[in-house]
This record gives sequence, structure tokens and C-alpha cells, in this order.
Amino acid sequence: MNNKHYLIELLTPKQKDIDKIDSKLKIFAERYERILETSSVVSIPDNPLGNLHFTAMETLEYLDLKLNQEKTLLHLNSFHRKQDLDKFLKEAADKDLKYLLIISGDGSPKLPRLEPSQLGIEAKTVTSIELLKYVNKDYQNAFITGVAFNQYEPQKQEIEKLEKKIEAGAKFITTQPVLWNDASIEAIKQYNIPINLGCWMSNNIQLLYECVGTEKIKPLEIYNPMKNLKMLHQSNPENSIYLSLLSFKADWEKILLD
Repeated sequence: MNNKHYLIELLTPKQKDIDKIDSKLKIFAERYERILETSSVVSIPDNPLGNLHFTAMETLEYLDLKLNQEKTLLHLNSFHRKQDLDKFLKEAADKDLKYLLIISGDGSPKLPRLEPSQLGIEAKTVTSIELLKYVNKDYQNAFITGVAFNQYEPQKQEIEKLEKKIEAGAKFITTQPVLWNDASIEAIKQYNIPINLGCWMSNNIQLLYECVGTEKIKPLEIYNPMKNLKMLHQSNPENSIYLSLLSFKADWEKILLD
């Protein structure tokens, strides 16, 4: 995956949209194929922001879309029943999926959470570290697992967590959206594993503040996604870029090629 320049986020349909599921699935399929045609990696989140979505595996299977080993990244978080978690991992392994992004995830009252006892560990909660250990132990050599890095959290604690994730088998890192030339990103380059730098591709910067917490980020009066993307390329030419909230209505293929 480290030789791919872009990872493009694509959400599966929400379960609450079941009354218009056919049109939602058609849109998903079109966007999935469109991303792969650019030689980018399609990155599919797991119940983002705690909202119930159809899983990547069931969506791809229903649409009879081929799972591209090198160009598909599926996310997996800790908000699942144990049997559903294992079903997802078994299906992904059977289909030779290569890349998994392991995160703690956002919960909601509608989502069950894994219990430590279900994974055979002693802990208060199942975090991305425990989930990472489980995947790499019980599905050994099946996946190349990556983790998230939140540069908006206190750096010392986040670096300590990252080191534990690497010890648990993390082979690549995906950051939260980076705004301009964020010096905190330099701290993770010392680990010499591939880094996907997040880039917020929406003009709605307020939504990013809501996602990471306004107290963790210095508000910007004006935000230009394309200028930010260009700066990330210039200052970090060795890193892939993870595009969040890319508008599929725009002619973004030309942007990527340029």
C-alpha cells in the first residue's frame, strides 16, 4: 500500500436508508469502481461516527464487486458482537483481503461493544490495541494491519499509544486530517513504517472541528482543501494521502492526476 499515492474514503449505505437502498447501493458501486480506475486505494470505514452502516463485506458481496487485494482498505472497530467480528474477519481472510485499519471507533446506544473477556484478555475495555493483538494472533499472517494516529490529542500520550500499537503488529499509520504544515506529524516518521496523511477535502471545516473537538484544534477563518493538499504533497512527498469527504460530484480525477 505504501506505493499508492491516494486513499479515498467511501462510505457504505446507512441502515436507516433501507427504503432507498437500491439507489444508495448503485451510487456506492459507481464510486467504488471510479476510485479503483484511478489506481487509488478505496478505504471503507466501519460504522463511522457511531452510525449504523451496512458492512463493507456484505455490501461488496451483494453488489458482486470484486475485492482488490492491493487497492482495498477496510476499517474495523471494537463496536461489534463477537460472532459478527469473527464472521467479518473470516470472510475477509477467505477473500484474501490484505489491508485492515484497526481503530477503537465511535460508539452509540445502537452498537454493541466487544468485552475483554470475549477476546480472552484482562482489561477494562477493548481498545484498538487489544483488537489489534486479537486480529494478529487469531488471524496470523492473514492481514497487514494499520492503526490511526490522532495528532490533536496530547502528543506524549498519543506517541505512547502508537508505540504499543506497533508492538502489537501495526504495519502502517493513518493520521487524522492534517491542516497545513503540522509539525506534530514529524514525530511519527521516526518509526519508519508507511504513513497515510489525512487530508480534509471539504470546505466545511466546522465539521472537522466537531469530529476532533474544537478545543483540540485552532480554528481557521478560511480553509482551502486544494491548497492544503498541495502543501501536504510538497512537505511530505514520501507519504500517501488519505482523502476524507472528497466530493464525488466534482471532477476529482483530474485533481489527483495533476
